Amino acid sequence: MRDFQQPGRSAVFAQNGICATSHPLAAGAAIDILKRGGNAMDAAIAGAVLLGICEPQMTGIGGDCFVLYTRPGSDEIHALNGSGRAPAAANAADLRAEGLSAVPLRSPHAVTVPGAIDAFCHLSQTEGKLGLDAILSPAIHYAETGVPVAPRVAFDWANDADTLQGAARDSYLIGGKVPTVGQIFRAPGQAEVLRRIAKDGRDAFYTGEIAEDMVAALNALGGVHTVDDFAATACMSVTPVSGDYKGTDLVEHPPNGQGATAILMLNILKHFDIAGMDPFGAERAHIEAEAAKLAYDARNRFIADADHTTRLDHMLAPETAAKLAALIDPKRAMAAAAPLSEAVHKDTIYITVVDKDRMAVSLIYSIFHGFGSGIASDKFGILLQNRGAGFTLEEGHANELGGGKRPMHTIIPGMLRQNGRVTMPFGVMGGAYQPNGHARFVSNLTDFGMEPQAAMDAPRSFSDAGVMKVERGYSDKVRQELTEMGHKVEIPETAIGGSQGIRIHDGDLLEGASDPRKDGCALGY
Repeated sequence: MRDFQQPGRSAVFAQNGICATSHPLAAGAAIDILKRGGNAMDAAIAGAVLLGICEPQMTGIGGDCFVLYTRPGSDEIHALNGSGRAPAAANAADLRAEGLSAVPLRSPHAVTVPGAIDAFCHLSQTEGKLGLDAILSPAIHYAETGVPVAPRVAFDWANDADTLQGAARDSYLIGGKVPTVGQIFRAPGQAEVLRRIAKDGRDAFYTGEIAEDMVAALNALGGVHTVDDFAATACMSVTPVSGDYKGTDLVEHPPNGQGATAILMLNILKHFDIAGMDPFGAERAHIEAEAAKLAYDARNRFIADADHTTRLDHMLAPETAAKLAALIDPKRAMAAAAPLSEAVHKDTIYITVVDKDRMAVSLIYSIFHGFGSGIASDKFGILLQNRGAGFTLEEGHANELGGGKRPMHTIIPGMLRQNGRVTMPFGVMGGAYQPNGHARFVSNLTDFGMEPQAAMDAPRSFSDAGVMKVERGYSDKVRQELTEMGHKVEIPETAIGGSQGIRIHDGDLLEGASDPRKDGCALGY
């Protein structure tokens, strides 16, 4: 139990349903959908699309999603890949010929076709109850009437606004300026887009005037996208990957997502007595950082479009983790195992919903960097993701940019199982941090017996691109000890990641937790 004389938040307990996400308006909308007779999938989609209005720097209909979910009465976990592909004419050789060594973040070459809307429409039809008209109505309402800008959103908006270019500045600035806390942000163009999707389904977005608006914006800047690229977009059902950590089964989305990285990290950490360490001490932070370096190096080598990945079994094999763990010096930091092969940032939203029938949904939805590519369509103001920056230009690499390929993705929804029973849908936002965040969250629960809310509240550290980021929640003594081990230690300007989860207890009880690093909350009824 937490100390009620200290700052913090309590977990949320309910019987009929809970939503946990990063903005309270979206959580409220999801609960309203449940009360109207919708199921967890209806509620998750409704909340996710609204988050594109509440947190436009993080996500939106110009982005991608990955989803894990169960059906009522079943512990089988299904996975849907809602990530888009590079245009058919995309070619890494063309960019290399221009002298580029990486996909430019703010260029049309970084824009893959948005996949989320196709996935939401598919899931609404195949798994939902209420239909698109009902579940898109909250987002349409708030896009028209406006949303007060929340504190964390305002912080991120100011940091990322320089990304906006051309028409995006008209749509995502207010009077040419970054909005401040409490100002009302409206997106009337997106309201019209969502109305058309509610009426005509995914084709309203991927064909006709809306698709032509997006293609025109990209072509004007030198993009090679066509309306045929948009029309061909299709989500796909895939098989999750999983790994056991001390009796808890971590279930992840398969490639092109990076979820296997979290499983590999935990497989490495099994070789150390993490439970015997101080949970907030230098020893644990050091071992975790070294495991992350090695796991992320494997990610950069092997994770790509599933049609081009051949080493996943090797990455998840116990002997691979054992060999990597043997490389870790418990007293000394290694140099970064390899530079990240993709551009990394921390802009994602996550939403989880469990309903009265115990259908569970774990959904993550993103435009990648803050405000994505910074490119928006002229007429409707659809901000386009820069997921193509997740490709490498290295010739022959499995994740090399190519026509029709999906890039390596940082977004990963998670679920936990114990003894075959699904016990918690959860997610950790934060770009590259996400696998490390999944591993730490599972370790907090398993090694230290923390409750979900305490496991999220706990301070974080992350070794990223040669810098050991250590949140202010750690003591100066720990930072000094890490420095003496050879880490380059910094206190990050921005809190590391964010997270939400819902524990499904035996019986009728649900327990929701939401990270204080974001504006959101868990709500139930």
